Amino acid sequence: MILKITVLTLYVLAIVAIGVLRGRKTTTFNDFFLGGGKIGPWMTAFTYGAAYFSAVIFIGFSGKIGWQFGYSGVWIAAGNTLVGVLLVWWLLGWRVKKMSQETGASTMAEYFEKRYQSRFMKIFSAVAVFVFFIPYSAAVFIGLSYLFQLNFGTEFWQALAFMGLFTAVYMVLGGYKSMSTIDVLFGVLMLIGGGVFIFSVIGKAGGLAAGTAQLAAIDPRLTAAIGPPGAWPLFCLVFLTSAAPFAMPQLVQKFYAIRDRRAIRAGMWISTAFALVLTTIAYFSGSFSRLLLTPENAPGAFAAGQPVFDALVPELIAKAVPSSLIIFIMLLILSASMSTLAALVLVSSSSVAKDLYAGFVNPRVSDRSLTRLMRFLSAFFILLSVILAYTRPATIVSILGISWGAIGAVFLGPFIWGLFTKWANRFGAIASSVLALAVCLAMYLAGRPSPEAGTVGMMVSLATTPLFSLLGKSRNR
Repeated sequence: MILKITVLTLYVLAIVAIGVLRGRKTTTFNDFFLGGGKIGPWMTAFTYGAAYFSAVIFIGFSGKIGWQFGYSGVWIAAGNTLVGVLLVWWLLGWRVKKMSQETGASTMAEYFEKRYQSRFMKIFSAVAVFVFFIPYSAAVFIGLSYLFQLNFGTEFWQALAFMGLFTAVYMVLGGYKSMSTIDVLFGVLMLIGGGVFIFSVIGKAGGLAAGTAQLAAIDPRLTAAIGPPGAWPLFCLVFLTSAAPFAMPQLVQKFYAIRDRRAIRAGMWISTAFALVLTTIAYFSGSFSRLLLTPENAPGAFAAGQPVFDALVPELIAKAVPSSLIIFIMLLILSASMSTLAALVLVSSSSVAKDLYAGFVNPRVSDRSLTRLMRFLSAFFILLSVILAYTRPATIVSILGISWGAIGAVFLGPFIWGLFTKWANRFGAIASSVLALAVCLAMYLAGRPSPEAGTVGMMVSLATTPLFSLLGKSRNR
């Protein structure tokens, strides 16, 4: 316990120190939100990967998907790596950077306003970001709090309060410059922690061959290409988590901030390699929770004999990883989560400060006042997320499903078609965005699984933008 506290204290002090140092050089809105638009490939690659993967994947997804789907959960890792990272960087990286330079847009809501000449799209997308990123942040806080609760013996609310305060301090200080510098450290810690985790879990199971045989004995489908829940639920999870990055503002923002085209090419391969290692570790390791956890040896991970999915991986870490090495796993999940939270906080606070306040309430606001407002809104957003996390409204996978699904429904079609074509128009963007969000939320409220609701919502967005654009064009003739 003394070792854990000592290492964690040093970690916190290092993060705060970087935030203070970077904060002294962060004087403008562009510095705070985009790091001056001159971030290099290594920083951008690590900050993209660290923002993509957090406690959500290592606690929520690894536990639930690993338990239910077994080895077939690795298909999600493949989709995340090849589509959510490699394809996104390849197709969007330079296009987004060039678009931001040509239009002067620093947020996706600003881009929508300029591309579609629509104030409604700016307001609608900005509000959607702020509203639906709160549950996403709450899901990250829930995962972190479960981890700290188990490893430090704290109450859930105590761990939650600590994480909220820590995030607020380091985020409010330095903004994107602070985040991108820290993410290089975070990325290294994530890789080290991931290696410790996978080798510890496989070793505890008696080796890969023995573990595979034991899983097959429980249910042969756990080691098959398609796990027990079936192909459609698996497809929804792959699509939701792999296609959404094409329109997730906190990930697209990385391309606004990167230095140049050369940096994008280098960052693409760095980020892809990083994603391949981390996602494979997360989804593969979660499968072994069925072998190593029972209601008898891990009562905290079960309720009435059924698994509590968000508690599986924290218990798996405690049972499989040697106590002297657990601190590396904690730093892995903490590092991933802090970066994700920082990205969400920045984008959410900018949706109010830049898109709504500076866009409509006070267009002549000074740069200094706007930066100060960003800092205040960052702290406010964290507070709302912590409050929601305290209620624990659903499992992490369910929360993420509706959050990513709703954002993807609003942004995916209008952003992709607007970026790659000249004929997508205002009517098509507005109609598809509103319809897709309505479909996503209606399915969720009707009781459909949130990954399915999110997947269908994003498909509707992508499919109807060109259809409504053609309809809008014919109406104007």
